[in-house]
This record gives sequence, structure tokens and C-alpha cells, in this order.
Amino acid sequence: MKRYHIFGPVSSRRLGRSLGIDLVPFKTCTYNCGYCECGATTYRTTRREIFFPVTEIYTELTDFLSSSPSLDYITFSGSGEPTLSLSIGEVIRFLKDNYPSYRVAVLTNGSLLSDPDVRRDLLPADVVLPTLSTTVKQTFVKIHRPDPGISLEGILTGLVQFRQEYSGEIWLEVFIIPGINTSDEELAGLRRIIKDINPNRIQLNTLDRPGTEKWVLPANQMELDRIQRMLDIATLEIVESYPSRTQKSSYAEDPVEQIYEMLKRRPCTAGDLASATGLHTLEVKKILREMAATHDLLVKREKRGLFYYFRE
Repeated sequence: MKRYHIFGPVSSRRLGRSLGIDLVPFKTCTYNCGYCECGATTYRTTRREIFFPVTEIYTELTDFLSSSPSLDYITFSGSGEPTLSLSIGEVIRFLKDNYPSYRVAVLTNGSLLSDPDVRRDLLPADVVLPTLSTTVKQTFVKIHRPDPGISLEGILTGLVQFRQEYSGEIWLEVFIIPGINTSDEELAGLRRIIKDINPNRIQLNTLDRPGTEKWVLPANQMELDRIQRMLDIATLEIVESYPSRTQKSSYAEDPVEQIYEMLKRRPCTAGDLASATGLHTLEVKKILREMAATHDLLVKREKRGLFYYFRE
């Protein structure tokens, strides 16, 4: 069946083999981050809405999960900030009630965790992965370019409150941009607030795919190692490079449609697509050539290779 709200599975650097659930229209977000792999935000907002009928999402999930595919996680992510959807709590509960063998993760920028309703919606999830890049207001505005209704103080307070209420795992992503949030002052502030948040894991991350702004550059291994030493927290880990393992798909899927849906949401290399679909890299490249002949397929070279993507 044609899928509009779920995509993948994708091979995630942080979550392994992950089926994505996209609850918001393309690039609807509370931020307009300079590093976002989805491109510039077209609808910046803090207003929570029901963007799609929840029955559409249930139908797609039921159809896909009927074959009991092998997944590490079912992950709320995709085209923007998933907690903007008023449906997120209901869909998480649907998954936990009907497919309890699957672990549910939520990738969030953490900007709405000051809202008690958002925190309550996320309580049934197994893992919540918020992002925190700085405790300095000027740096926060430069990196994230937030909606005017968002304050850094509210975000920090919301993260601490969520830890107090939530019994699942919190994997806090610290996104590193060299020269922007890597000074001793920046790292000292992060170290203090991380101790208050007390996440189960701290994941040090940096640019891996093409970002929105040219001034966002990836940190090299030496820089990441230095930051890891300065933060000096036992549960901190550096996010490894993209998984190299290829796992054959365990379900019947149109690979062309699967690749198309993935590239609408994030840039991928041919190797990324091969890992997600179970196809040989040469088969993936053939599909990409055919797509380029009929679609506006964009290509950008980064450190990890050629990335293919669509921009709406």
C-alpha cells in the first residue's frame, strides 16, 4: 500500500534498524536549525495540532507490522518536530497496546518539554532522545533559530522536569558544531545541566549529512575526543559513523518507493539506502539513475560521500 506517514526501515546511527513515523507535514518545526538535514523550516510554530487523521497512521502501521518485521525501534521522527502533533501520545499508546514487542523511541529537539501535556504524551515511550547543544542564549539562537515563543530557560527546566516524571530511558544528544559551541565556557555549562538532567546516555554527535547552512561543519575525531574528556561524564559516548552492516529486508516492499520516501525526508548515500533496503549498492545506484531522469534529484558531496536527496 502507498505510505504517507511511515518510512523505512532506515539504518540509524543511534537506533539501528528503525521504522520511522512522521506525524507532521514537511518541515513543520519549532526551530530552523542551521544543521538540519531536512533543510530550512517552512512552517515554524509552537502550536500543537492534529495534522493527519490518526486512523491513517494506524492503517499504515497495521499493514506494515502484520508481517512481524525485524526492527530495533519504531521511531517518531521525520519531517519536523514530532511533539507538535497532538496525536503522538495516542499513537505511542496504540503501539504499546497492540505491538508490545517493539521498542518505541521519540526523536525530539526538546523544545516543548516545558509543556506538561507533551511530557505526559511521551511517558509510554521506551526511549526519548532530546537534543541539547548549549546553555548560552546567544549560541542557542544562532544554532536553532527558534520560534519567538521558545525560551532556552524553559527548555532546560522542561528537560529536568521530564527526567523527574519519566521512568524510561533518556538519551541526550549533544550536537557539536566546531567554533560555535565548543569553547570551555560552553562545555562547562553543558556539563552542569547534564548532571541535573541525569540522562541514561549522553550521545556526542556532529554533522554526518548535508546541513542547511554552510557554516555548519562536522567536528573531527580529535575535537570530539577533547570534548568527551572535558565533559568527563561516564555515560557519554561518541556517536559512531554510519552502520556498515547490511541486513536483508524481512518484508515485501517496493524498493523504489521506499528509497523515494527516504530521500524526501533526509539525504542518504547509496550505501545508506542499500543498508536500509537490503539491495546491492549497484542496484541502488541504478534506481537513483532512473529517479534522476524523472525527478529533481539533488546530489551533494560530503565527507562521507555523495548524498542524494529531494527538496520540496
